[in-house]
Amino acid sequence: MSVFVAVDNIDKVFDLAGGGQYVALKGIDLQIKKGEFVSLIGHSGCGKSTLLNMVAGLDLPSDGVVTLEGQRITKPGPDRMVVFQNYSLLPWRTVRENIALAVNATMKDLPAGERRAIVEQHIDMVGLRPHADKPPEMLSGGQKQRVAIARALAIRPKLLLLDEPFGALDALTRGNLQEQLMQICEENHVTAIMVTHDVDEAVLLSDRIVMLTNGPESKIGQILEVDIPRPRKRMEVVEHPSYYSLRSEMIYFLNQQKRIKKIRARKTAAISRHGLEKVNLEIGFVPLTACAPVAVAKEKGFFTKHGLDEVTLVRETSWRGIVDGISGGYLDAAQMPSGMPMWLTLGGHENRPLPVATSLTMTRNGNAITLDKRFYEQGIYTLSDFKAYLHSTANKQHRMGMVHPSSMHNLLLRYWLAAGGIDPDHDVSLKTIPPAQMIVDLQAGTIDGYCVGEPWNIRAAEEGVGFTIATDLEIWLGHPGKVLGVREDWAAAYPNTHIALVKALLEACRYCANPANSEEVREIVARREYVSTDLDYIQIEAPDHSTCSLDRPMREYAHHQFYADSAINRPSRTEQLWIMTQLARWGDTPFPRNWVEIVERICKVGVFSTAARELGLDISYTRQPIKLFDGSVFNADDPIGYLNDLAIKRDFSIAEVVLDSRRPLVAA
Repeated sequence: MSVFVAVDNIDKVFDLAGGGQYVALKGIDLQIKKGEFVSLIGHSGCGKSTLLNMVAGLDLPSDGVVTLEGQRITKPGPDRMVVFQNYSLLPWRTVRENIALAVNATMKDLPAGERRAIVEQHIDMVGLRPHADKPPEMLSGGQKQRVAIARALAIRPKLLLLDEPFGALDALTRGNLQEQLMQICEENHVTAIMVTHDVDEAVLLSDRIVMLTNGPESKIGQILEVDIPRPRKRMEVVEHPSYYSLRSEMIYFLNQQKRIKKIRARKTAAISRHGLEKVNLEIGFVPLTACAPVAVAKEKGFFTKHGLDEVTLVRETSWRGIVDGISGGYLDAAQMPSGMPMWLTLGGHENRPLPVATSLTMTRNGNAITLDKRFYEQGIYTLSDFKAYLHSTANKQHRMGMVHPSSMHNLLLRYWLAAGGIDPDHDVSLKTIPPAQMIVDLQAGTIDGYCVGEPWNIRAAEEGVGFTIATDLEIWLGHPGKVLGVREDWAAAYPNTHIALVKALLEACRYCANPANSEEVREIVARREYVSTDLDYIQIEAPDHSTCSLDRPMREYAHHQFYADSAINRPSRTEQLWIMTQLARWGDTPFPRNWVEIVERICKVGVFSTAARELGLDISYTRQPIKLFDGSVFNADDPIGYLNDLAIKRDFSIAEVVLDSRRPLVAA
């Protein structure tokens, strides 16, 4: 289909009464096909109604153009009808007369009889025959809105524009009208654009959902394709497999915009002090036991000790929030899965390379693979048992959860499965789930197992929901778990702050690793502002046979290693190179021809060495080979040869990755 409505790179700027300007919309591009139903959603003030008004011709863009069937929109017209939330009916006219007024004004050339027939047809279309001769004051809110819809459709517009048409109605009336509108649009092939705040309404009615970011300078943050077939019925839509994922996507987006608004409100210009370029930092973390160094650095005053006087910790529910915060410039730094700096740098997010550096490994180990308890009850204790089960039930779909494509959880789970002859993309389906959601999904039976960091493995075991079939102590002893991540441009702008941040977190890692501090660290991490869980689920101290047995399948937790000597915390080029091969192996990112440059830019070993030296730590280091449980040894001198030798993999690409670190530090 050709483009029916085109919004071409429009800006909207309002002059303020006291001088100055407010940029409401910036760079909006949108194409709508004939017969499509498109919803605009976003928080109040994001410019949804402003955009709708420009399509209606009630307002004009400051820059760019809006066209309908190739013709520029410069004023209102009968080919575009708007249905507002407040009905806009003439109180001294009846239902019939309100509709007839619009028909008579726009269809003067038609005989009176034809015009009357059109009015009567649309009265029946919206089910108002018993109320045709009543004035608006005798109608309910839902009935008034039906009159407004009938009046809009009666003049046969090319485009129907709806500005929160059901926002003031009760739930039952709203539901009935939504179904009526959907039926009318489908039967008459109406093209419609609707502004709404209701995520369920958007999923029910739309072919596409356009989500707008916060103002000022609001833009299109994301467009969702609604793949639920038509005709739709409300209860059938709720049961469609895509319904909850679409709904969750919108709720995540709206919540993230709310968080960004709060961060913007307290965001100030960089404050320099103590010889540091910036002392006011926003640091993101995800509620896992591995967040201990971040929490301890805040609670024990290590940030303040090293001159970072104004550190705000931003608790994200998922790693996606960390990605959005770093890529959008709303976070200065973040706790990250060890693969995230590489994934971002190679263009894993929106296929746009974003150079991200790491200068500190905050934890090693700490992950495990948990299966539903029913597998244990069926005698499935090992990887080979699991393979036999999967192959014997190949007609069933088996899902496993992991927290992010770049996470070591995903890479370790895939490696473990592939080493056992299980293709992680064909024999099972891997699903990205926030860590705290894992147990809920396991209990609901929507996944068979997961790979995640603590405390979500020990909690599954303690609650009798699942069992740990393998810890990372077995898969790769000493693998990097969580790292400190910052944008490369941020590191260049604030070099002394970067070193101070590493010093504070490195001291926190040492504190977490001291057995004398275990109980205090556990108590801090379990607090509501961090992991918010029962203290019994937080394990910090070294494993022993009573809490972490590798001799039986009912393993209870995966131990975190925060510090032993400074070599534990040193960023490793070899480890980042292994991560690079695994991301290429599964088709997440290309393998870069300039891999030496990429690894050097990601691993800020110099920053770490300076920080460790200033803390009086030994920085001597001997590179150790990477050995995994299947006996393979990673060849860092020939990563492409290593990739080619792997038995189970996707077709991977090799490309030159061009990095540009000149992107703005803070998004507008």
